[in-house]
Amino acid sequence: MNYLIVVAHPDDEVLGAGASIRKWSQNGDKVDIAILCTEAKARAFRPEDNELEADTDESTKFLGVNKKFEATFPNIEMNTVPHLKLVQFIEQAIRESQPDVIITHHAADTNNDHLMTSMACQEAFRLYQRRPEQKPLSEFWYMEVGSASDWNVNSAFNAFRPNVYVEIGKEGVEAKIKALSMYRGVMRPYPHPRSDEAMEGLAAWRGSQVGSMYAEAFECAMRRI
Repeated sequence: MNYLIVVAHPDDEVLGAGASIRKWSQNGDKVDIAILCTEAKARAFRPEDNELEADTDESTKFLGVNKKFEATFPNIEMNTVPHLKLVQFIEQAIRESQPDVIITHHAADTNNDHLMTSMACQEAFRLYQRRPEQKPLSEFWYMEVGSASDWNVNSAFNAFRPNVYVEIGKEGVEAKIKALSMYRGVMRPYPHPRSDEAMEGLAAWRGSQVGSMYAEAFECAMRRI
């Protein structure tokens, strides 16, 4: 199985699917990631450029990511970028990655870049309808990102509603926390959603919903049988 994780910023891939990425890669699946805003210039406590790049490389290597597709669209200004440019970047990643499953941000995320990424990905994943040579996609999922998906303050959008759960176990939770801690300046003290305790608690809660030992949750928006 080939997975393509499309995210706005470095570390979003860990927050939304870090333990699943590690599980899939260890099981022999191929996982690529596409990051639209690799520089994350507006991030609080942001390290230097070379440090952020090194952190991204270290974390994704630890998780077992096969390939990274990187762009430098402006941070928290992605709404100023022509929609077509965002779509074309994701489409190119799709052509090279040849995924069976694409996973991206939920459209109800509070973060503006997450919304723009999600909307562009919703357009790009239909590439196989426009290009006969493109392998059809099997599934399209949304993921949840702590401190973005959980706010749900825009009632015009449906909230994140998980219907796919990946069991990750305690080892998976620990690997996810370790991968996120490789990004300097990202972790926060409890009760912040990006604290060790909160991430373990969310995984425990999602696992308990389906009788699993810790889980990451996703919302499948499209499945081709």
